[in-house]
Amino acid sequence: MKLATFLPPGLGDPLHGEIRAGQAIAFADGSTVVGRLISRDPTPADGVAHALDTVTLLAPYTPRAIFGIGLNYLAHAREQGAEPPERPIVFLKLPTSATAPGGPIHCPEVVQRLDYEGELAVVMGADGQVAGYAVADDVSARDLQRREPQWTRAKGFDTSCPFGPWVTTVDEVPDPEDLGLRTWVNGELRQDARTNDLIFSLPEIVAFIGETCTMEPGDLILTGTPSGVGMAMDPPRFLESGDVVRIEIETLGGIEHAVA
Repeated sequence: MKLATFLPPGLGDPLHGEIRAGQAIAFADGSTVVGRLISRDPTPADGVAHALDTVTLLAPYTPRAIFGIGLNYLAHAREQGAEPPERPIVFLKLPTSATAPGGPIHCPEVVQRLDYEGELAVVMGADGQVAGYAVADDVSARDLQRREPQWTRAKGFDTSCPFGPWVTTVDEVPDPEDLGLRTWVNGELRQDARTNDLIFSLPEIVAFIGETCTMEPGDLILTGTPSGVGMAMDPPRFLESGDVVRIEIETLGGIEHAVA
């Protein structure tokens, strides 16, 4: 299933439902996205339906915790001139960093070097099990990241994690570690990779975080970004107001947001 939260035409109350056959269909039984992640109930949505192109997709839900993984693609480590890490590098983004797949993202005034990171997001379900996947942008303030040893401000500022466009449940993704991932900025292809370049596998990442943290339904894990970030270009090319970032992952769909 493709689980989503959306605003119907006329900007009424948000609805939880399923994306199916070009429609956004509400759950008539009152189910929520996180509720379905917990129950793994495959019953199709049968409530009011709207054409997908008439609704506004919101963040599927607000995660309790967003875990990020640094330097987890071999080619990305190489473009940074860094040795592959011996164990996952974990950081946290705040719940307020989560925002709609269409953004916009807001660059803090203190930030001068804003960058994109297209990423596969793992969505946790019940009992520490992976329930689904989504597309995310780990928006990063490179200037803060370089001068502050902790990345909370650099990675966790408000609106720094657009994700969606929906959550695709695990049954629809046979091999999440062999998906194509592409990122464009203003129509220019910047990242073009496959998730088989991950240094640490998805089960390794989940297990590593779980050694010290209880994983709860809806927790989000951003699994790292491939090569092609703006910081690594010669010369570096950072995001500016009005830029549009689009990220697509095979099977999972795409998100597109502007920089406000």
